[in-house]
Amino acid sequence: MNLTHADSNATITLKYSDTFVTAVSRSVIVVVLGITISYINATMIHTFNKYQIFKLSPRYILFIHMVLNDIIQLATSISLFIFLYAFQTIYVSLCLLIILPAIITTQNTPLNLAFMGAECCVSVCAPLRYNYICTVKRTYIIIGIIWAMSSLSVMPDLFIVLAVEPPQFFLSRVLCYRDTVFRSSYSVNKRDASHILFLVVVLLTLLYSYCRILFVARSADADAKKARNTILIHGFQLLLCTLVYVQPILTKLLVYVLPERISEVNFAFFIINQILPRLGSPMVYGLRDKTFRKYLKKHLCAVNHPAKRSLKVLS
Repeated sequence: MNLTHADSNATITLKYSDTFVTAVSRSVIVVVLGITISYINATMIHTFNKYQIFKLSPRYILFIHMVLNDIIQLATSISLFIFLYAFQTIYVSLCLLIILPAIITTQNTPLNLAFMGAECCVSVCAPLRYNYICTVKRTYIIIGIIWAMSSLSVMPDLFIVLAVEPPQFFLSRVLCYRDTVFRSSYSVNKRDASHILFLVVVLLTLLYSYCRILFVARSADADAKKARNTILIHGFQLLLCTLVYVQPILTKLLVYVLPERISEVNFAFFIINQILPRLGSPMVYGLRDKTFRKYLKKHLCAVNHPAKRSLKVLS
């Protein structure tokens, strides 16, 4: 069975050619990676909730929002992956329940990265005004704006489907990907336009932030140089997250060059587009941060301490 992601919602097109062993092994790999990343993310969310210092920082609020968003995105994309391997076609109503949160959370990621880059720029370029510009209240408003923008990019498609398609359509079984359930030409054109708009806005925001921080970093300030490197990491993470937008073109090219390797190509695209960006987020933005890493270690030590004490008593 071949998997081709044609859109940012973990869209998958299938050709039933993989052997049973191949299908099972790939499913196990995806599930194990998903569980591992989700466990790391859940530990970071628990650490964030445990210490008040993080709840008062816009930077960590945006970071933990991205982590929570990644958990939802992983759950939906991997569920779709497993359902399509196991059942091939699923009911349209179930497909909609999986695809909608997958699209929204995938759209959230580049927007969240853009605001994280802007926050980093303000902290370096306007440190005296940082506490006025970047407040906890405004950060939660920004998170609401992120979800509103991503939802507005796909909700019109849902309304069109509900208004145009007959009731029997929602009881039919389809290959679950965006173009199958949102079949209107308007939906396709709007999707492409929204992708271009999101990419341009996010890229311009990160580019502007990087240039401002680069100018400040010339003063050899260590914090400014660290912020500059952080913006570069934002850009690399954004590149990973947005590769899915150009995947249809890359897939067609690779299918033409390597027609006998289409199954391996599509599986590799799923890992690169859906798994690796979510694996990088906690490592880059969580473990790389000294403050968060210090409190994470404290939390892990506190969890292990009762067990160690019990072993001492038993001994």
